[in-house]
Amino acid sequence: MRTPAGFECRYFYANYFRGRSQQECRLVEREAASERWTPGLCRDCPVPKIMAANACPHLVLDAKVVKTWGGLGRKVAASAACTKTLSDVANPHTGCGHCHENLAHLLPPNQP
Repeated sequence: MRTPAGFECRYFYANYFRGRSQQECRLVEREAASERWTPGLCRDCPVPKIMAANACPHLVLDAKVVKTWGGLGRKVAASAACTKTLSDVANPHTGCGHCHENLAHLLPPNQP
């Protein structure tokens, strides 16, 4: 679904049927230790960019709203894990690096 910031995100949900105005982030909603989510946080959320860059089926994302600048600002912080290697992923945009090691033999060699 399209977020208020204009990105496609599978975790954003909105219900405007018959005058309702319900918006929620179902990824942030899973984290109990998160601050309160607001639709304005979608503007700088890293999750849609991660999902566009990495479509690995083994990537599992977690996100929560955290305070910044001494508690004055708020942002969405995302972390990732790999279910195949059972490890944390340092850079979710590129993945863990182990899931697609065997794809090199499937691709044609580079021609100069």
